[in-house]
Amino acid sequence: MITVEPLKSEDREAWENLFRAYIAFYERVEPQEVYDRAWREFRSGERIHALGARVGGELVGITHFLVHPSTSALTDVCYLQDLFTAPEARGKGVARALIEAVAEWARVRECNRIYWHTQRTNATARRLYDQVAVDRGFMLYQLPL
Repeated sequence: MITVEPLKSEDREAWENLFRAYIAFYERVEPQEVYDRAWREFRSGERIHALGARVGGELVGITHFLVHPSTSALTDVCYLQDLFTAPEARGKGVARALIEAVAEWARVRECNRIYWHTQRTNATARRLYDQVAVDRGFMLYQLPL
């Protein structure tokens, strides 16, 4: 059985291990300060939010998300920024449960929609995403500052 709930203070180490694996998946390396800042933000629950998925009491998946205004909607939108499932828990509904939990969280707050990005080459994740959401065909551009 999969349970999804906000992260607890005792989840810090397990969360950081999962988040580091997520960062590594995208071939990035971040300093410790990034993890410390994210954890502080999640714990405050004001700007950035996090949920964890558990199987048998073990944290096996995480998602991070935030809400922001939209110029083309009357209500805010929810951006699902990060989603990661431990390799041993993949294919068991963990990512789907996390997406559904974020959707419910956003519905309660009357958000207009949820959106997220992934790399075109992330075929495993895209199989799920194609089942639960609509690909609107947008491309992501970044301008590093």
